[in-house]
Amino acid sequence: MNIDAARVRRESLRWYLILALYNARPEELCEEIIQGTMRAIYPDVSAMEVRQQLDYLADRELVKLRKEPSGRWWGDLTRIGTDLAEYTIDCEPGIARPTKYWAS
Repeated sequence: MNIDAARVRRESLRWYLILALYNARPEELCEEIIQGTMRAIYPDVSAMEVRQQLDYLADRELVKLRKEPSGRWWGDLTRIGTDLAEYTIDCEPGIARPTKYWAS
């Protein structure tokens, strides 16, 4: 069985982005804080990699992005993103949300 390490990293990064934004609520987070948080998990993560995954989450309407003309990005969870983080909706493929093993 082959494990696609790039896919695992990409999908895990998306989940960690959702968790970071969830824990920052009700405030939005600037990308420097987001990238710092992701570097604590993946020390070699690039700013481009984080932006690509934030864009992916925004395309799925899980994250709202505010892109300032200066180039700084801000992120915030949408209602659907919050529901995903709280396990109140199903998680579609593309995000490595762990199974809720503590569910009854």
